[in-house]
Amino acid sequence: MAAPGFWDDQETANEVIGQQKRARAKVGPIKKSLASLEDLELLLELAGETAEDAAALSGDLESGLAELEKDLEAVEFQVMLGGEHDHRNALLNLQAGTGGIDAFDWTDMLLRMYKRYCERMGFKVEMLDIQKADEAGIKSASLLVKGDYAYGYLKAEQGVHRLVRISPFDSQSRRQTSFASLEVVPELDDDIEIDLVDKDIRVDTYRASGAGGQHVNKTDSAVRLTHIPTGVVVACQNERSQHKNRATAMKVLKAKLYQLELAKREEEIASFYGDRGAISWGNQIRSYVLAPYQLVKDLRTNVETGNTIAVLDGDLENFITAWLKRRK
Repeated sequence: MAAPGFWDDQETANEVIGQQKRARAKVGPIKKSLASLEDLELLLELAGETAEDAAALSGDLESGLAELEKDLEAVEFQVMLGGEHDHRNALLNLQAGTGGIDAFDWTDMLLRMYKRYCERMGFKVEMLDIQKADEAGIKSASLLVKGDYAYGYLKAEQGVHRLVRISPFDSQSRRQTSFASLEVVPELDDDIEIDLVDKDIRVDTYRASGAGGQHVNKTDSAVRLTHIPTGVVVACQNERSQHKNRATAMKVLKAKLYQLELAKREEEIASFYGDRGAISWGNQIRSYVLAPYQLVKDLRTNVETGNTIAVLDGDLENFITAWLKRRK
């Protein structure tokens, strides 16, 4: 960042600043933990001299230990969110499952819940698409969540969510079960660059075939390029000049390699979806019971709470942290 001309390219500069910020977020908690540990060791040494010193410093030792535990939680956070894409923005897709109108309404409730969670975390939400249901709720919604480690946090929520409640749409006020799913993928960079290295390209020249005049058929003007790492082959013989044919072939090669890179990117995105299964019984990751009792329980970690109102208002930290710790 101190290099001359660093700010000349704003896009590159912002990328480097982001890298620096993430690096500091990893190193900072470790340095702070080490400093807290050194302070505690010094206090223990002083407290061990006499009984009076031990009594006088007991309070400082307890508060120092609490501070160290807090610092270690920050270190643990960095371990939990150490995935390759965890620091990225997140793309969320909500989809109603079985349950009819209640499922549409439940999907709308989940959309509000995740919006509220993003507000708590300081994330920005951009609605990309929403499909309203005819009577109530939504059929689906797609949104982009922008913020540091948005994907790292929200990936814990991917799966099927089950709601049990007295249906407001049932004239007989019967208890209904409905389902909705959430898919979460990271927002990958769109600026895919094709960096061609000369040693990776084999250049073959040969005489052009077909009609084209005396000069075309008597010189090695045609060019064939082979990209050795991928095996992609392109050729050009349209121009009389070998130089022009080579330039055209190089453009075609770059285009083909770009399409290949896009295909890999799509495969990478698809890998984040996993095997979600049907949006119905037996596939849920969490149950939200509003009747006959109040309980939200995560079936992966067994974390549960009776404060359903807070959860539906975006209080998801305990569920997400428990899943991240268990996964790690």
